[in-house]
Amino acid sequence: MLFWVIAAILTLGASLAVLLPLAAGAKGASSSGDHDLEVYRDQLSELDRDAGRGLIQPAEAAEARAEIARRILRLDNADTAGKASARQASVTARLVATVAVLAVPLVSWGVYSQIGSPDLPAQPLSQRLAKNPADSSVDELVARAEAHLAANPSDGRGWDVLAPVYLRMQRFSDAVAAYRNAIRLDGDSAVRQAGLGEAIAGAAGGIVSADAQDAFEAALKLDPANAKASFYLAMALAQEGRNKDATTAWQAMLGTLPPDSPWRSAVEQALAKSANPEVASGAAAKGPDAADIDAASSMSPQDREAMINTMVAALDEKLRQNPRDAEGWMRLVRSYVVLGKADQAREALGRAIAVFGPGSDEAKKFTALAASLGLTATE
Repeated sequence: MLFWVIAAILTLGASLAVLLPLAAGAKGASSSGDHDLEVYRDQLSELDRDAGRGLIQPAEAAEARAEIARRILRLDNADTAGKASARQASVTARLVATVAVLAVPLVSWGVYSQIGSPDLPAQPLSQRLAKNPADSSVDELVARAEAHLAANPSDGRGWDVLAPVYLRMQRFSDAVAAYRNAIRLDGDSAVRQAGLGEAIAGAAGGIVSADAQDAFEAALKLDPANAKASFYLAMALAQEGRNKDATTAWQAMLGTLPPDSPWRSAVEQALAKSANPEVASGAAAKGPDAADIDAASSMSPQDREAMINTMVAALDEKLRQNPRDAEGWMRLVRSYVVLGKADQAREALGRAIAVFGPGSDEAKKFTALAASLGLTATE
């Protein structure tokens, strides 16, 4: 019943929003005829006073009176036509208002009857949380768990159950908090540490930062066979430009995984990408990495340095022309780190953050990469 009362009030408000401007327009349309007639009357009075004082000849006064009289007659004719036009406009306005008043509720309620659910009963949160879990959606189950943990924040088991759910829902910040609470309350485990590392990496846009690496390393200390931790630590090597080390780690991992492991396909894809890093990144600009520097080892020191600096300069120039290339900026920062040019790496990091804005998702990825490389952004 409350729904229909609210719907009726909203419909009435919409109808009034159409009617009031029309009514105000009809009432506010005033004719200037009355004002003009008053002016002509004042002119006649002034003409009589001038004639009485002898300021104007009788013949001229008579001619002026005749002219004013002709204007008054024309004014009367105009007023008659204006009133007829106003009546016609008033009829048109009333017709439009009537159609609008009928159309607004008919159209709105007709559309709602087709796409709405007027007979659907109300579902307060308390009732939804009280439903059988088998009949609840994932969001309702999460809401139920959150309500339970709000009332029982020391339930480590509850945090342990909710953390991987947050992770699958890509609510990475909530997952980080849940994993930390589970570890604090129920103790350390390889599964929790690996989940925490994955949540930290997810919150950083896929960058395996130093905090994430610490979590994965803690997981491997507890369980050296933890596939998730091994995979992400190899990814961290690749993100640092150490492609050979990352490939070695993934190949060793592939040799120990069982045939039915869900991580086999992920490792195989990572190895395929590491074999062609330019295709994997999708970046138009390619900077030198560790493999490029190793390939130049047969050159003289001067030639090798010139080659590498040329590649870095070319990448820098491409980024000046196309500064919205996030992967290109990450390659440039890594290149300077590989070359041991920390100041240039920090300068490139600051430029990259300035391009996308300090609060952007790209800036978060840049700062996470910088942290994994041991850099900090300059002011």
